[in-house]
Amino acid sequence: MSSPSEPETPTAEQAGAARTVVLGAGCFWCLDSLARRLRGVVRVRSVYTGGTGPATYEAVCTGTTGHAEAVEITFDPAVLPVEVVYDVFFSSHDPTSLNRQGYDVGTQYRSAMFYADDAEHAEMHAAIERAQQSYDAPIVTTLEPLGAVFEAEPVHQDFHARRPDVGYCRVIIDPKVAALRRNYAPWLTEQPVG
Repeated sequence: MSSPSEPETPTAEQAGAARTVVLGAGCFWCLDSLARRLRGVVRVRSVYTGGTGPATYEAVCTGTTGHAEAVEITFDPAVLPVEVVYDVFFSSHDPTSLNRQGYDVGTQYRSAMFYADDAEHAEMHAAIERAQQSYDAPIVTTLEPLGAVFEAEPVHQDFHARRPDVGYCRVIIDPKVAALRRNYAPWLTEQPVG
């Protein structure tokens, strides 16, 4: 993926309505932490989607519900282009790894983009094709229709900020945050969404 260009400050005429995308990149704690640091993001929720049946952590962890751990990111596209959101998504996990991200294994950890309509499907498909240029192995990120979205339990919301002492945060998330700071500095805010 190419290096992001310097963001422009939108004029009042350019300011638009907020937009929401839902993305699954393995454990939702990781993408949740990264998305909260992007300028223009107004809300981030760790959620379950893509399946049927109970949407609780315990149920989803069985791998029988079809749900994925995902992150719902609401942002102002006049401040933060959706392409940057997608670039952060692809660079935050291994989209060539099927149903696995590091030690997290199962369909609930799949790389997935959940589209709300045909236009978003086409946009996400184009993002996958663009990201593929950065990987030798085929990207296995699924494109799935966005169905019901269930908010994850409170313990999973903004987990990294609340529990930076947890080993998973120090070993897995901290390096991702460092990479975000290196590669997307122009797009970061000094006050993460809390």
